[in-house]
Amino acid sequence: MIIRKPAYYDDFRCLAGSCPDSCCKEWDVLVDDASAARYLAMEGQLGDALRRVMYEEDGQYYFAIQPDRRCPMWRDDGLCRIQAERGEEMLCRTCRDFPRLTHDYGDFMERQLELSCPEAARIILSAPPAPWITEEQPGGEGEYDTDAMECLLKIREDALAILDDCRFSPAQALALLLIHGYRGQEVLDGGDEEPFDPAAALALAEELACGADGADIIGFFLGLEILTPGWQERLEGGWQSAAISERCRPLARYFVERYYLQAVSDYDLVGRVKLVVISCLLITGLGGDFIQTAQVYSKEIENSTDNVEAILDGAYSSPALTDAKLLGLLLK
Repeated sequence: MIIRKPAYYDDFRCLAGSCPDSCCKEWDVLVDDASAARYLAMEGQLGDALRRVMYEEDGQYYFAIQPDRRCPMWRDDGLCRIQAERGEEMLCRTCRDFPRLTHDYGDFMERQLELSCPEAARIILSAPPAPWITEEQPGGEGEYDTDAMECLLKIREDALAILDDCRFSPAQALALLLIHGYRGQEVLDGGDEEPFDPAAALALAEELACGADGADIIGFFLGLEILTPGWQERLEGGWQSAAISERCRPLARYFVERYYLQAVSDYDLVGRVKLVVISCLLITGLGGDFIQTAQVYSKEIENSTDNVEAILDGAYSSPALTDAKLLGLLLK
């Protein structure tokens, strides 16, 4: 088993009561089966409190957020009652792991931090390009199409090189990423691999680009599941900026590293490439503090499977998310 993780992965430390946001509000907490069994059997006042706030749906337990949109175990001092009274080992898996992500492919595993945590977002968006750290441990057997995974690993490596190539502006790099994604899809589908010519690809991107309005993208996102009133207000505030800054390079790198290999499950690379571009455009377009906007976006979108799937579908079907419009927002 090979384990890969970004060089910054182990730098994360929870800000606890000093966090400007919280993973303890605005969403129901999924409780894994082992933790649910412990909580159901726990004695004392804490056990009674846990049983009052847990609910079961389709065989899965959750902590329901309260009317003030807080987790019922979140104390006024910003700390978790379970951890404070019984220790970190008694937290459910969701709370114990967050914001750490694990993508397990059988014979290798990738670990990342999740952008929806403010401190993780600060680390991710401040990190310079660097090779991932690799560790090995016994065991593991691949659970994927090996040819497809080999192809995706190469495509991802080349995509990251495009993002880090300072000959191109951040907007040009994202446009190249989109064209490169289509070329990668052809190879993933069994086509011949040909050298990628960035100059020719950029010329094609400029040819395809048409005038576009960021309001179309906002309209699409207003049609998705809205988890918090604050996100609704941000979207309704309209498109604020079209300037793709250097901050988008680490942002796009995060999305590429997180999503590209997931195409091994359905062979849809283009949808995920467009997810990267769309995400960078919207986070930029909403304006405000870049790190905070990226964090809120992730909390609303990445933590909702339905929202991610809607974007992957919309990448092909929505008039707001056509290649020409995305390229227009990048290059016009």
